[in-house]
Amino acid sequence: MDSPLVSVGLPVALAVIMFGLGLSLTVADFTRIARNPKTVAIALACQLVVLPIVAFGLVLLFDLPPILAVGMMLLASSPGGTTANLFSHLFRGDVALNVSLTAVNSIIAVVTVPLVTNFAIDYFDPDEGAGTVGLQFGKVVQVFAIVLVPVAIGMVVRRLSGAFADRMDRPVRIGSALTLTLVVIGTMVAERDNLVDYALDVGAVTTLFCLVSLTAGYFLPRWLGVSDRQAIACSMEVGIHNSTIAITIAISVLDSTEMAVPAAVYGVLMFPLATAVGWLLTRSQPRPALAETS
Repeated sequence: MDSPLVSVGLPVALAVIMFGLGLSLTVADFTRIARNPKTVAIALACQLVVLPIVAFGLVLLFDLPPILAVGMMLLASSPGGTTANLFSHLFRGDVALNVSLTAVNSIIAVVTVPLVTNFAIDYFDPDEGAGTVGLQFGKVVQVFAIVLVPVAIGMVVRRLSGAFADRMDRPVRIGSALTLTLVVIGTMVAERDNLVDYALDVGAVTTLFCLVSLTAGYFLPRWLGVSDRQAIACSMEVGIHNSTIAITIAISVLDSTEMAVPAAVYGVLMFPLATAVGWLLTRSQPRPALAETS
């Protein structure tokens, strides 16, 4: 997939998504973390430590082919997506916490994505060139450019004109959702000859990984004393990945459409699974915590 539509269009599409994220962020979203350090630390530990370990275990359990195994680890290291904010709002989570977590994790991902991906490449040693190329320094800079720079620009635009940022919020969110849909469809179309095989290879593992992400993101914080609203926010943040980042890095940085397949499949599955888990959590848990302030 080295057509201009992919090599140029995919990074541009991700840049638009990350710019839209920046439009919704302010410095206060970062400073707010000081008021909830325990909750933020638990959620980040789930995302940065627990999920890669879970993904690694599932990859070994399901004995995935090396290139798909690397794709799963790349997906596991990707940060939460802005869609998590919507799902958190839908199921009465602490949306302010989601915004803070998304902001922080998008920055941390610039470091953690290359670390986890290079570990996976070294361990699984895929045959399609990624094992020798990896995410070397130049490619890490590329990841930095397509992930963090658009967020920073969006934040600057918001600071200069909050009214413009507010007006653009809805169309950018809609555009981001459409972009994610097109990215997933494009990846599936590019690999259509192998689609059935990939569905058999990664359908079960991505479904299980999504369910573990959503449930661990809720129950681990609850067991550690986090309020119900904030635990729901953590669940959605941990379980709803920014799969566009994983797909873009796989295709545009590591030049492997096959490596993008787990993220593309996850991008399809995570919405109905997150809806089901969110519904079950809000139905099965007592709701006095709804009156809590964030």
